[in-house]
Amino acid sequence: MPERETRPSPEALLEAAKQEARGRLKIFLGAAPGVGKTYEMLLSAQAKRREGIDVVIGVVETHGRRETEGLL
Repeated sequence: MPERETRPSPEALLEAAKQEARGRLKIFLGAAPGVGKTYEMLLSAQAKRREGIDVVIGVVETHGRRETEGLL
């Protein structure tokens, strides 16, 4: 007799989906150019990576600032 495939129940899958943590959106606001929004975002990203959280960076405009480039 062939071995039956064991699949999780739909209820178990739904419960697992409910327990997964959702992503978070953090918005950095600054009233003027050069106040450190990008720098602060990159510092925050590094802290999350140290916590073991995946971080993805799409595009970063460093405006030639070496301190900002150093955070990449």
